[in-house]
Amino acid sequence: MNRKKVQWTAAIALLLFCGAAYLYNGVLYKEARNIEKEEAAHRLTASQLLDAYKRDLSASDQSYLNKTIEVSGKVTQVSDSLLTLDSGITCTFGKMLSENIVGAKVTLKGRCIGFDELMEEVKLDQCTLIQ
Repeated sequence: MNRKKVQWTAAIALLLFCGAAYLYNGVLYKEARNIEKEEAAHRLTASQLLDAYKRDLSASDQSYLNKTIEVSGKVTQVSDSLLTLDSGITCTFGKMLSENIVGAKVTLKGRCIGFDELMEEVKLDQCTLIQ
């Protein structure tokens, strides 16, 4: 091979490597959201959130879907890492929960993942108890 071909091949290989590194770091690879550290976009009661979804699903999705929200309500059920507020908001936690909080009023923060029309409940994930 002559010298010019080697230089062009090296330059193209370098450009491809830099492009792949940029795509991986800048576009393809993003760290997961840390909902616990995010500021809540909305603060409301469990009944307000449930009523909003029952009233207008698409408007509620625009307001709450995939956003960090803070919800207050009465714990009506606990099962492993699931907690239900006011029998209509299902919250998923990353750890097991104590069943002795049933009946307590709590405030939690989580990411709204939508409304389950069949079960008529709003679903939150990545939840953490605030109080």
